[in-house]
Amino acid sequence: MGSWPSGVGAVTLFVEDLEATKGFYQEVFGLPVAFEDADSAVFNFGNTIINLLKAAAARELIEPAVVASREAGSRIQFTIEVDDVDQMCAELANRGVEFLNGPMDRPWGVRTASFSDPGGHIWEIAK
Repeated sequence: MGSWPSGVGAVTLFVEDLEATKGFYQEVFGLPVAFEDADSAVFNFGNTIINLLKAAAARELIEPAVVASREAGSRIQFTIEVDDVDQMCAELANRGVEFLNGPMDRPWGVRTASFSDPGGHIWEIAK
């Protein structure tokens, strides 16, 4: 079977408002759009791409499973390692990010802070 699994190449996030979420990723993460069409926008996070896909277009991709609404609650969190959580929080706050929690020291020895994108996906910064 070789080197499988060798890493996560792409993550597709279902979003209701593609334009707002795309703008959030451009502003907060400072990334250019690598690809886009009427239903999606792709961002390159190093070795992983994040594909923002309109929820209405996602149905065909995952059927017979269903796309959950944002109001159903969070079921995912992405973590980005940073050198200084407090400094990054200050920078993100200047970019308009509202934090869900943190910065805080966790019992397992990591300092973290979390925020969500317009689609309700949770992002954590950690050191």
